[in-house]
Amino acid sequence: MAKTILLVDDEERLISLVKAYMAQEGFRVVTASDGRQALFVARQEKPDLIILDLMMPEMDGYEFMREHRKERETPIIMLTAKIEENDKILGLELGADDYITKPFSPRELMARVRAVLRRAGKATPEADVLRVAGVMLDRDSHLVQVREAVVDLTPSEFDLLAAMMASPGRTFSRFDLLDRIQGVAYEGYERTVDVHIKNLRAKLEDNPRKPRYIETVYGVGYRFARE
Repeated sequence: MAKTILLVDDEERLISLVKAYMAQEGFRVVTASDGRQALFVARQEKPDLIILDLMMPEMDGYEFMREHRKERETPIIMLTAKIEENDKILGLELGADDYITKPFSPRELMARVRAVLRRAGKATPEADVLRVAGVMLDRDSHLVQVREAVVDLTPSEFDLLAAMMASPGRTFSRFDLLDRIQGVAYEGYERTVDVHIKNLRAKLEDNPRKPRYIETVYGVGYRFARE
């Protein structure tokens, strides 16, 4: 069955171009022109992935993510014409899995789409269930629990946590972790890992400022506590 992609943008020309290209690649594409409409479409269609412009009328992409993340953890790729790092960081903090800056080529967008979908639904030969220091991660059901309480994670957050929990006590560099979620480590994207780690701590830790589970190894990277 074809994957459903929700494309959210207020530029008709971009919508038409990307929709046609993705249809040729075998995807089913539904569209919305602002965040408010996108919320309605997302509830009706339950897309496998959302491509989201940040700057839109009515409700912008940031507000859409805040509202949508209350209901579902659908993978999201941000589209933005802004080049300021803070705009990208804010989007990642709100739960986006990746971003691409306008203008972009359809081929580049498709590569990002396939990579994010691969992370969201990939099978793995590693242990299906990981239990470390009171945290349980089930790869098959994409379930994470902290002392029996269920925690909702985005695909990128889930992959980072799984990588660290599979080797508790091992220190991962940012490049190591970035490779787990991107497939290829890009130096310019290292800050992405820091944002995902910040989000993970906010969801897992009793006190994110004094993390019990995800430890910082200064000058190197991060590790998951053994116990």
